[in-house]
Amino acid sequence: MPQRYSLAAIILHWTIAALLAFQIAVGWALEDLGARGFALYQLHKSVGITILALTLARIAVRYWKPRPTKLEGGWQGALASAVHVGLYAFMLGAPLTGWALVSTAKVKVPTLLFGVLPLPHLPLPQSSHALAENGHGLLAWIGIALFLLHVAGALRHHVLMGDGLIWRMVPGRSTALLVALPALILLGFLAGRAILPAARTTPALASAAENSDDATVNTAEVEAALSSSTDNAAEAANKAAADNSSSDATAAAVPAEKTEEPAGPPPAWTVQPGGRIGFSVGNDGETISGSFSKWTAKIVMDPDHPDSADIMVSIDMTSASVGDAYKDGMLPGEEFFATAAHPTATFVAKGAEATGAGRYRAKGMLTLKGVSKPQTIRFALTGEGVTRKVTGSATIARAAFDVGNGESSGSLAPQVAVSFAFSAKRKN
Repeated sequence: MPQRYSLAAIILHWTIAALLAFQIAVGWALEDLGARGFALYQLHKSVGITILALTLARIAVRYWKPRPTKLEGGWQGALASAVHVGLYAFMLGAPLTGWALVSTAKVKVPTLLFGVLPLPHLPLPQSSHALAENGHGLLAWIGIALFLLHVAGALRHHVLMGDGLIWRMVPGRSTALLVALPALILLGFLAGRAILPAARTTPALASAAENSDDATVNTAEVEAALSSSTDNAAEAANKAAADNSSSDATAAAVPAEKTEEPAGPPPAWTVQPGGRIGFSVGNDGETISGSFSKWTAKIVMDPDHPDSADIMVSIDMTSASVGDAYKDGMLPGEEFFATAAHPTATFVAKGAEATGAGRYRAKGMLTLKGVSKPQTIRFALTGEGVTRKVTGSATIARAAFDVGNGESSGSLAPQVAVSFAFSAKRKN
């Protein structure tokens, strides 16, 4: 009976082989996925670091536990040894060059291993990025070639020469395990292909934006469009945009009636806790949605005399979140909000106009990332007495404010939908 490797070596061998097959399946597709592969890219990094750790453990076991003697000498034995050395170099080099690639990228994407353990960036100069990127790609192809040579050599020994070489890596000389363990490699590859994201149809939000230059709807309508199925969402968004256009047309067609002059100064309103400012943007067939947890608003307005409105909204841009630790780590950077230099965004409007019953439009100035541009918002008021519910939205052209200016933003839609909902109480 041929000598066998230790149980620890056997477990590490097949685990690493299955993970490598998974990485090969995923790595081939990552470049073509664009932003849709963001989450998969993070998983790819996590699995890569896992392979690095397991390889270090495998090297330790290799020198800790006795290994079976070589079955073949001469040039064939030397080639087998060279393939083994090459595989170890690949299993160490591929994760390390990947780590270096991420660490030297222009856009610093934080890495949380499996969403839990933060991985620090390596202290490498950005000038080494191209070397790391080319090395990572080259090692992948070399690794595949070595992988195939290793499998071919094992089959040559086990099947053609009949020396039972593969039994060295099978516990208990089990025929079932002889089939099951190599099958793990195929399963790893198939798992990598199975989790690749498929393209989806354009989100409803884009449909609404295309229907009107000012196609902004109230919060409930936006969220309904985003949460429905694609066809229903598009229909809902289109209907909402049509309703708004109809309301505007009606308001324009009805002759302006003479209104009473306000009896006194317009009332001020205090925003109540529990409000929300959210944002959504199309991303290569998907939708990224988030919100700001810290913001304030100063509102003065007589609903019967909207021209009296004086509105100022201040948003803490460091409070932005899309519910994903990786993406949240990118938002404060220069590519998106540049919060170190511009921690706050403001919207200021003097006066508003009625567009229908309880519906208004305010044209003001938005200052974001140090850039000030004209911006229109729409909002609706419901309720009576001293408390009103406010819902509204706006469509912002992100390029005008230099938001999303890097390679990772290439698949983002040009328009960002902002929605808000809160209650306001009239001050005495």
